[in-house]
Amino acid sequence: MSKETINYKMLLPVITTFFVVSFVDLVGTGVDELKQSSDTPAYLLQLIPFVAFIWYFVLSVPVGIWQSRAGKKRVLSVSLIITTIGLFVPILGNSLPVILLSFSLLGIGNTIMQVSASPLLIDVVPESKASGILSFSQFIKSLGSMIGPYVAAVVGPFLAAAIGFEGEGTWRFGLYLLGLVSLLVFLWLNATELNEIRKTDETVTLSSCFSLLRNRYIAMMVLGIFAVVGIDVAINSNIGSFLHLKLGIDMEAAKYGKSVYFFAKMLGTLVGGFLLMRFNANTFLRFSTLLAILFVIALSFIQHQIMAWILVGLVSIGVSNIFPLIYSITVGNYSGRANEISGLMMMAISGGAIFPMVVAFAMEVNLNGGLWIILGLLLFILMLTSIKSKK
Repeated sequence: MSKETINYKMLLPVITTFFVVSFVDLVGTGVDELKQSSDTPAYLLQLIPFVAFIWYFVLSVPVGIWQSRAGKKRVLSVSLIITTIGLFVPILGNSLPVILLSFSLLGIGNTIMQVSASPLLIDVVPESKASGILSFSQFIKSLGSMIGPYVAAVVGPFLAAAIGFEGEGTWRFGLYLLGLVSLLVFLWLNATELNEIRKTDETVTLSSCFSLLRNRYIAMMVLGIFAVVGIDVAINSNIGSFLHLKLGIDMEAAKYGKSVYFFAKMLGTLVGGFLLMRFNANTFLRFSTLLAILFVIALSFIQHQIMAWILVGLVSIGVSNIFPLIYSITVGNYSGRANEISGLMMMAISGGAIFPMVVAFAMEVNLNGGLWIILGLLLFILMLTSIKSKK
C-alpha cells in the first residue's frame, strides 16, 4: 500500500486472526490440567508443546511456497478451518493421546496461520506503519493468550456445569468455545475483499527459500526468531512449576503465572505498537532486549513472592516486541523475498518445541537453570542488534 491511511475494513478481519493465533499458547494450560488429572511425569507432559510447535519446522517453508501460488488469504482460510477442527478434537476424551492429537492439529493450523497472517497484514496497511501494526497484532495475540487460560479454567467448567456434564476434563469446554470463535473469524475473513499483493513473476521454491540462509544477516535473524519463541513458550509451560518449586507458591495459584506473563505481554505490545510508529525499530529492539536481560537476572536472585510476580511481568514486557521487531526489520530489508523469509522465520518458531524441554530439564538440575538458558538466548538476541543487513 502506498497511501498512509489505514483501511480498517480490510485490517480488522486480518488482525483478528492473531487472536486465533494465540490459541496455541494453551499448551501451558494443557500441561497444567493434565498434571492435575493424571500421574503422567512432568517431562512427558512437555510433549504437548512439542507436538504443537514442531510443525513450524516441518511445514513453514512448504507453506510459504504454497502461499506464493495459492495466495495469502486462501492459505489463511485453510489454517482457520484446521484450527477449528483441532479445538473440537478433545470431545474424544481427556487422555494424553487425545490432547496430543488436538494440539498437533492446533499446531498445524497455527503454523499455516502465522506464515500467511503477517505478510497479509503487511499487504493491507501502509508500509510506514507496518512495524507498529505488527506489534499491535502481537497485542491482539497476547490478549488471547491472557484470556485463554481463564476460558479453559473458569468458563469451560461453567459451560460443562450448565449442560450437566460431571466428568473429567471440564476445561475442554473452553476449547470448544474457542473453536466457535475460530469458525466465526474464518467466515468474517472470507466475507471481506482484501487488496492482497500478488507477484505473478515470483517463483518460490525450496531452493530459493533455503538459499536465503547463505545471507548471514537473514540466517542470524531466523535464529533470533528460534530463540525468542523458545523463550516465550518455555516461560509459558514452566513458569508455574518455577514459582511453586522456588518460592513455595501454591500450585493452583502458580499456574496463573502464565496469565501474569501474557497480561504484561499484552501491555508491552500495546505500548510498543504506538511507540514503533515514532521510534527506530532497531533501537527499540536493543532497548527491549536489554530490559529483558536485566529482569531475568533479577528473577534468578529474588526470594520474595510478590517481587517474583512483578518480575515475571517485567520480563514479559521486555520480550513482548522482539518477535514482531525481528520479523518486520528483516522483511523490510528484503521486501521482495517476503514469502520466503516468512516461511523461514515461521520454521524458526519450532524453537517453541525445543526449549521448553531444555528449560524443564535445566530446572531439574538447578532451579535457576532454566533462567540461565533464557538469559543465554537473550544475550544472543542482543548480539543480533549489531549485525547489518547485506543485499
